[in-house]
Amino acid sequence: MNTEASAADRPDVLVVGGGIGGLGTALALTRKGLRVRVLERAPEFGEVGAGLQIAPNCTRILAEYGLLDEARSLGVVPESMVMKDALDSTELTRLDLRDLERRYGFPYMVIHRSDLHGIFLRACERSGVELLTDATVVGYENTVEGALVRLEDGTVHEAPLVVAADGLHSVARRQLVGDDVVSSSYVAYRAAVPIEKVQDNGVAEKDVSLYVGPRCHFVQYALRGGAMFNQVAVFESPKALAGQEDWGTPDELDAAFAATCDTVRDGIPLMWRDRWWRMFDRDPIETWVHGRIVLLGDAAHPPLQYMAQGAIMAIEDGWVLAEQWRRMRAAAAPGERPDWDGALAAYEAVRVEHCRRVQTTARAWGELWHLDGEDRRRRNEILRARGTYDYSFTDWVYGPTALTPDEEPEMFTPIPVASPA
Repeated sequence: MNTEASAADRPDVLVVGGGIGGLGTALALTRKGLRVRVLERAPEFGEVGAGLQIAPNCTRILAEYGLLDEARSLGVVPESMVMKDALDSTELTRLDLRDLERRYGFPYMVIHRSDLHGIFLRACERSGVELLTDATVVGYENTVEGALVRLEDGTVHEAPLVVAADGLHSVARRQLVGDDVVSSSYVAYRAAVPIEKVQDNGVAEKDVSLYVGPRCHFVQYALRGGAMFNQVAVFESPKALAGQEDWGTPDELDAAFAATCDTVRDGIPLMWRDRWWRMFDRDPIETWVHGRIVLLGDAAHPPLQYMAQGAIMAIEDGWVLAEQWRRMRAAAAPGERPDWDGALAAYEAVRVEHCRRVQTTARAWGELWHLDGEDRRRRNEILRARGTYDYSFTDWVYGPTALTPDEEPEMFTPIPVASPA
């Protein structure tokens, strides 16, 4: 078995997973003076996918890291977020994103997922994070002085702390918790195309447009300074509901959007058809810390995508963990080692409840978006009555990231939509 050459070579923190959450955490901890090593299973660092929405609770952190200007240069700051009915294209409600920036102090942006990942990767390289590829972790273990991970090739890496940021299908989650992913029976198709391909389709180039329909929805917004256009088509798969293995296929995509309005139907032929993303999450759990192994990002709290907070929560996790370490270091006596256990307990105390709220709200919003019949009519009526500048449904999530439970804002008050029995 291969092991590290000496204890002197060991980092302060091992981060397993080189996605946005893993790199964001590595950067946050390195900024606090810690030596961090990232283990990525792929041959090179990179991200797949298309567009990503980043709300003020994320751009606030990017600004603190000195990365917001670069993100602005690569992304787009839309003017509005507009929700429409996918069947008749009538407007239901909107957010004025310029006013939203004034309220929260930081912009609501959209950016290509690979561009945001690249921003974090370059920042990690500049900060001296040790970045290793072809490193497939197959096991985790607590030790007297911290924790270790075992790689597929037999190599062992040790550190005082191991952060498992290894995604939805986390090896650490499987080993430490043992629960299963939950299928929503919904599937997402994506596409990012040159803006010229959609300009005759009646699209709103300066907005984030969301079309909600029975068992489906469709999202559109510009990327890369307006040169590209991102589309996401999500629908419930009849094959999944029937228990078939081959579900979410392109024929189901076409059928799901056949009755939608012209703008949506015109966008469907542009979707990538060689890949699609089945939508899974997990039930919330109360324990993320297992000795000196801590779950983070999708390994801890994978949500459905309806709140556009998945990557943001992972970035917040890293920021909170680093801030809790800073607080423990400041409280330590001269010459005393900072208390990792205290930092992990403080991290878990605040992040578990916040992320539980996002996960459960995302499920509820998915149900709201996909209503049909009388419930759809009632939903539309409620949404049309909402004022553009009513932020009661966003204050709890777009404001400053809480570091203690008492800083966590109160949730919004749900409005019943379902028809009375």
